[in-house]
Amino acid sequence: MSTRPPAPSRRALLRAMAALPASALVLGELPGLLGTASAAAPASGSATRYTIVPFLNSNDGTVNVYQSDDATDFRLVQASAYTPPSDRIRDASVFKHTDGYYYLTYTTHTWQDVSTTIGFARSSDRVNWTFLYDYTVPIAGLSRAWAPEWFVDSDGSVNIIVSCSLTSDEWIFTPYRLKATNSALTAWSSPVALSGIGSNHIDTYIVKIGSTYHAFTKNETAKYIEYGTASSLTGPYTITRTGDWAGWGSYREGPSVIQLDNGGWRIFFDGYGDGNYYYSDSYDTFATWSAPKALPSISGTARHFTVIKETVSGGPSLSKNVTRSFQSANYTTRYWQEQSSLLNLPVVSGSSTSAEKTASTFTVVAGLADSNAFSFRDASGNYLRHYDFRGRFDANDGTSTFAKDATFIARTGTASGSIRWESYNYPGYCLRHYNYQLRVEATAGTDLFRQDSSFVPVASWA
Repeated sequence: MSTRPPAPSRRALLRAMAALPASALVLGELPGLLGTASAAAPASGSATRYTIVPFLNSNDGTVNVYQSDDATDFRLVQASAYTPPSDRIRDASVFKHTDGYYYLTYTTHTWQDVSTTIGFARSSDRVNWTFLYDYTVPIAGLSRAWAPEWFVDSDGSVNIIVSCSLTSDEWIFTPYRLKATNSALTAWSSPVALSGIGSNHIDTYIVKIGSTYHAFTKNETAKYIEYGTASSLTGPYTITRTGDWAGWGSYREGPSVIQLDNGGWRIFFDGYGDGNYYYSDSYDTFATWSAPKALPSISGTARHFTVIKETVSGGPSLSKNVTRSFQSANYTTRYWQEQSSLLNLPVVSGSSTSAEKTASTFTVVAGLADSNAFSFRDASGNYLRHYDFRGRFDANDGTSTFAKDATFIARTGTASGSIRWESYNYPGYCLRHYNYQLRVEATAGTDLFRQDSSFVPVASWA
């Protein structure tokens, strides 16, 4: 492809005062944490599942649960899934513990109030939650403990990074580490400030790659998400990226970072200044990022969430090294067909010519860029790939770019047995028909888009 693709905010008062953290998803290292999710397409019969538990722009007293298989199109699983017995629930962070339960930790009060506790809840299914307890963060003179974020280190230790301020200056926040001292997550070590990040930083989120801790933290003065690294969880961190270093703009907060199936990294953040929720991708270990895009469906509804990734059973199954034809899920007389090297969706029937039937038959093979994913060959051996967002067939030139362009990840479709084909190198972009042409387009988060991008593998026409 030639181009890459109104509830009061707790920050409102902080902005006015200006005029006067972290859950590491160490993918592949902690099977108990992430259900063996890794940087690879899910195997046949399995599916990738991303879960978020945000509070609502219209209501900070409850949270919804959403899930997605492509980290872009989040669909509602349960509305008002958890409401604490008292106080509020904001900035909820979720992870799956080695005991098989999902745990929430969250801010317990709205931004106007003194808030010295963080809350905890637990669920076996992400839908039905049980309140556990409120924990008073033991910091002398504490005013507010906000935005607790799970972080599970590579040694299996469970930590929370929480942003805290003191009564001496209630709007200046510093990130602290709490470490669980028992497996039940009911006892915590004394808070330790993360050194090097500095005061007036909030919403610190950390991921670990190898032996390096990568921190994404909001500078509450400048209103930008900054970036730094350390060799120890508690620092000292060296902040190396400030200002609009990633092109995300200002008035951004609540970062959450996960690794995608193609090995890239995606950051999500709350664009509280404009009401949108954004994502942006990096393929060079956080040096550069794609232009931020608003998440479909949940922008304007969801506020400040953590994303967790799992591999679960029940995904699409499709044999490889076999020939198949692909029927549109919502235009069932129409099938994929190669026409002048382009992929279109004409009507195909028993009365179609032999040449038309052959042009509607494809060999399904292992993905050129990921063997768990899929590639498709025509009768002459050319591969289906995207080019300028159009589905077309070309000879494999042996380059990594071609391999990625010709690789598609299977996602569950809307109709029984149907599959959506997500571009390997453009996460969130799927093959869909438009004017009976097949294109790779960014998901719109609508039922129509899901239907237009769903295709049923059937017995081949030729």
